Amino acid sequence: MDLSVPEYAYMFGFLQADGHLAQGPGQKGRLSVEISVRDIEILREFQKLTPYNSTISERTRSTNFAETHTSATWTLCSLEARTRLNELGLPYGRMSQEIAPPSVPLSTRDYLRGIVDGDGSVGYMWQGFPFISLTTASTAISAYLSSYAEAVTQVARAPRRNSRDNVYNITYVTDAAQQLCAYLYYPGCLCLERKRSTAEAISSWRRPVNVKATHRRRWTEQEDRLLLGASSLTHIAAELNRSENACQDRRWKLTHGWAPWPGDATG
Repeated sequence: MDLSVPEYAYMFGFLQADGHLAQGPGQKGRLSVEISVRDIEILREFQKLTPYNSTISERTRSTNFAETHTSATWTLCSLEARTRLNELGLPYGRMSQEIAPPSVPLSTRDYLRGIVDGDGSVGYMWQGFPFISLTTASTAISAYLSSYAEAVTQVARAPRRNSRDNVYNITYVTDAAQQLCAYLYYPGCLCLERKRSTAEAISSWRRPVNVKATHRRRWTEQEDRLLLGASSLTHIAAELNRSENACQDRRWKLTHGWAPWPGDATG
């Protein structure tokens, strides 16, 4: 499973988001992925990519969201396969907060597309604006996506856990969503067909003439130094001609290592 190969990078991201690695007695155990039957084709693609025996099954049951729900489950029991996945960063048991980007050569955009396909959303807001979002309990994944998305869109995010679910909700809208969708869902990539179709539709979105584009100012080293040395957010916000919320978010990123410390490339 070479994660520099786009298909495997995507598959691994999807498994981190939606898979479950269970350990049994001795050397027994299994990897399972259960998703809606409408997305069963992606499981068939995973089965083709995997040189070990595996099965895909379907079941219908009642859930809190629907009277009848049909799901598809891919199950893989090979010890060799499970060991490799675990070494790459797929933990056994509950793993939502533990997952992190692999520390091996990685096809980043394919890996992140797998994460988004598993735990994210692509669509339109009620106003008709396109969006792409990710909900994750992992601090490492939240930071990784935010850093990548900022490089692509020039839009910075400083995600924080919400008080209700203790998870990160990261959302990009309008032009940023359009740019990020174009990078992640490129022609011919392995992905969920319904999200590919939506991302393709988003590519043709045009900003309404009555909606102004938001141009974000980048923070300079001098501004960072002034911000870190300021005793009052109100005063420094006025001095830098920025909002207090923007100053608060930037200071949080600097002090928590999500932005490089001024004058120190290592942060």
